[in-house]
Amino acid sequence: MSFQKKIFAVLSVIGIVFSSFIIFKKQKPVFYIIGDSTVKNGDGTGKNNQMGWGTVIPPFFDTTKITVRNHAIGGRSSRTFITEGRWSKVLETLKKGDYVIMQFGHNDASPLDDTARARGVIRGVGEDSTEIWNPIRKIKEVVHTYGWYMRKYVRLIPRNNWKDNKVGRSSDSWGLWAKQVAEQEGAYFIDLNELVAAKYDEMGQAAVKLFFQADNTHTNNDGAKLNAEIVATELKKINPAKIKKYMN
Repeated sequence: MSFQKKIFAVLSVIGIVFSSFIIFKKQKPVFYIIGDSTVKNGDGTGKNNQMGWGTVIPPFFDTTKITVRNHAIGGRSSRTFITEGRWSKVLETLKKGDYVIMQFGHNDASPLDDTARARGVIRGVGEDSTEIWNPIRKIKEVVHTYGWYMRKYVRLIPRNNWKDNKVGRSSDSWGLWAKQVAEQEGAYFIDLNELVAAKYDEMGQAAVKLFFQADNTHTNNDGAKLNAEIVATELKKINPAKIKKYMN
């Protein structure tokens, strides 16, 4: 197979990538999901009272027409999902007509080279980089900006953090940088961060608190379903690469 081009679409800290590979056999398209624990938490069963929205989004799709595969995994950042080879695994099977939706940002603010996870990135969207010794991988590694990594595949949902009866946004950092990457790459942009935060504001702090029974980052099953519904609704609105025809 020879690679021709990519069309990128970003959903706030979520991005959609449409592959354009030449293939010679018609196959059912695949809707790949990648990201962190807010997309898939643990084994995806919700037994720890934490559920990612990617786990509960399949019912929004007609799975007789499209396959949904959730490759998200907790603890990863835009950087480590690449350096661990997880993005390469998706690329190995990505074909023409497939979709990739991704969400990163929650873990990217972590330290670059701590002995716990070494998963952080440089803030911003520029071409800055720095060489570190990665104590986890035991190698020298060049770490880039959030925008640099996102441009490799393109793409936060709000935490349960409130001030003056409003949910805190990331509109001046990770959310903003996601938007800038989308504009640079000519991508679609859905501000999922703002959409979910606005819904939380409407519901009120007491009601939203019920979604976060383990901590202030990871939703339970009900919270995950709300986020998945917002993602699905916005996908239908923008209908990238005619994805609506595969949705219920």
